[in-house]
Amino acid sequence: MVILGIDPGIGRLGWAVIEKSGSSVKAIDYGCIETEVNGDIGERLVIISREVKALIKKHNPNAFSTEDLFFGNNSKTAMVVGQARGVIILAASESKIPITSYTPNQIKIALSGYGRADKKQIAQMVKMTLKLKEIPKMDDTTDALAIALTHAFSVKMGKLA
Repeated sequence: MVILGIDPGIGRLGWAVIEKSGSSVKAIDYGCIETEVNGDIGERLVIISREVKALIKKHNPNAFSTEDLFFGNNSKTAMVVGQARGVIILAASESKIPITSYTPNQIKIALSGYGRADKKQIAQMVKMTLKLKEIPKMDDTTDALAIALTHAFSVKMGKLA
């Protein structure tokens, strides 16, 4: 099973493609889509849509996983990231890829067994699980790998079809 994991964002959107085969998982490709900070929101969403569709075409994933949005007090950021999340979900839907969303807590539990794990702990688990030489430089990329792994583990545990 090939899984595309996406950490939604408008300025930086982390993405990761992993392959699950039996009980093993491996990283196929990962990175970060960046848009111009003060650019037109419409243009930024077009870039995100185009890039996500290109990833889908290149890797032909069987599953798509993303993170549910969680924001404390910054509703403006939540709205813009929600728009980007809508664009990526639309791209997956148009490609007929099943979509699953995970809360930050579900991701932390899946990778560390602890719902209050910090970013460093999750990054270390991503590195160890996927046998990466180093933790990716961008947190967004590491988060996308964690999201994809959460899906792989959820399928393994029989929590998903």
